[in-house]
Amino acid sequence: MNAAELGEILAVVSAVFWAAAIILFRVIGQKVAPLGLNLFKNIMGLVLFLVTMILVGEPILRRAPLEDCLLLLASGLLGIALSDTLFFYSLNLLGAGRASIVATLYSPFIIGLSLAFLGERLNGRQFMGVGLIFSAVLIIVYHKDSRSVRVGSFVSGVGLGVLAQLTTALGIVMIKPLLGRTPVLWATALRLAGAIPALGLILAFHSQRKSIYSSLMKRAHWKVLIPASFLGTYLAIVAWMGAMKYAQASVAAALNQTSTAFTFILAAIFLKEKPTAVKTAAVLLALLGALLISSL
Repeated sequence: MNAAELGEILAVVSAVFWAAAIILFRVIGQKVAPLGLNLFKNIMGLVLFLVTMILVGEPILRRAPLEDCLLLLASGLLGIALSDTLFFYSLNLLGAGRASIVATLYSPFIIGLSLAFLGERLNGRQFMGVGLIFSAVLIIVYHKDSRSVRVGSFVSGVGLGVLAQLTTALGIVMIKPLLGRTPVLWATALRLAGAIPALGLILAFHSQRKSIYSSLMKRAHWKVLIPASFLGTYLAIVAWMGAMKYAQASVAAALNQTSTAFTFILAAIFLKEKPTAVKTAAVLLALLGALLISSL
């Protein structure tokens, strides 16, 4: 097996880990509020990344320009604290299958923001991919089966899902220029460190903080919280970093987008979310759109 093949395998493994994490987050999201869920998984993720840095001999404290540090902290605040909380709310309202389709808007948002702020250009094939992803989301929005979710909850779920992907994309694009000169493990840990205090502060003044704290302290919930956080905030990220290291970025991005299909399948198996023909078509359109965007 050569390095490129290893990278491609890691991209798919990352997608599987994230899909499995989404299913678990959906299950525990019925018992733990999104704010508490996000705080828990970020604290666990930060601890795991710090331990990993120690094991591989990477310094936790390093000299870096103040501007870079502030950007990474702000990226964590926007792209993890805010976006992941919005995503968990959307996941609770829409279910795993629909939420994963809305999440494919991440790629078009990355492209749009890169065009606006980084001077990147889009080719015709990528324009077509963006159109297919938006078509997939519109199918979900107007599909009658979506009305099995209460109209108000459905609209809120889609809106929060869109905002989640927009803020995630903003959090990445704002630090993209500095990622080339910054160690990935250290940058990831600093982003998590930027998210945790903000979530802790909001939770401290939240009107339902007592019930949220109580739900986090229940050991019965840890049986799902811990593996979900381990899969989604650590293993998926580590596998993704390996994919980006060994495979071409465009290939890795396309293969990683298969998380949408894995989530759709796992949701049907474990959450009993009905895989209708229309939803299946939307998933296929979204995956094809991601493939075209990646220029694979």
